[in-house]
Amino acid sequence: MYYNEHTLLFLNGKWIKAAEAAGDLFSQTLHYGNGVFEGIRSYDTPTGPQIFKAREHYERLHHSAKRMNITLPYTVGELIKVSYELLEKNNLSNAYIRPLVYLGANMTLTLTDEVHVLITAWNWGRYLGDKFVRVMISSYQRPNPHSVPVDAKVTGQYSNSILATTEAKSKGFDEALLLDAEGYIAEGPGANFFLEKNGELQTPSLGNILPGITRATIIEYAREFGFPVKERKILPEEINGADAAFFTGTAAEVAGIKSIGGYEFTAPWEDTMAHSLFHAYRNRVTQNEYGDFSVMV
Repeated sequence: MYYNEHTLLFLNGKWIKAAEAAGDLFSQTLHYGNGVFEGIRSYDTPTGPQIFKAREHYERLHHSAKRMNITLPYTVGELIKVSYELLEKNNLSNAYIRPLVYLGANMTLTLTDEVHVLITAWNWGRYLGDKFVRVMISSYQRPNPHSVPVDAKVTGQYSNSILATTEAKSKGFDEALLLDAEGYIAEGPGANFFLEKNGELQTPSLGNILPGITRATIIEYAREFGFPVKERKILPEEINGADAAFFTGTAAEVAGIKSIGGYEFTAPWEDTMAHSLFHAYRNRVTQNEYGDFSVMV
């Protein structure tokens, strides 16, 4: 699904076939989860493939590396250039791009100077699909920001996400919603969360969540439209009485939520701010190529 015999990837300054790529089985990233990554999308537009928010994504990759005391040996500009070359070499337009910074062999809990940079891409549909998703409040909490840097995309931290999503699916739901250590809503396993209630758009404030690039984009669009936006701490019981909710993220894009736990959102999707923002996002990233794109109930 992610590559075939013709796929090329970028690894440490070289272009090699994905099927021939190899890694060190004693990598500190493999054993202890000390590595950082990004998820980026490109879209086919009338002017050719365009990588959405490429600079912001690679600036965050640098931020994540810095938070983990990893030296990233490429500039933001160099990483953007490589990403466009990657799309061209693999004849991709609508694609998901995955940069990964991983470390060399080290079985101790100390830093290593051996840093590897991998960038690959593949065709990948919207992570949560095209239907409204049924969500449960997870029994797993979002990691405490005093124990790990939650504002960084660190490989090992996503074991928390796997546990939450696996639990949700095992109980018949599509996805999970995690709370923070104080009991407030944090985010989904791989996406930020928005709630539409009392005529305003509400989203958990920074501090216990990943500062999502799609999240910031939706807030920007909402303010352009004149929609009230409030970033604040939200208790799970405040979901009751809300008109709509949705997830945002590079992989998920904008994913409408049908229900959370026992509460089902009944407001017509077409009448919500969420609907307007959903279409604004899709139309803008593709320059109207997907003007008729819609979520199915």
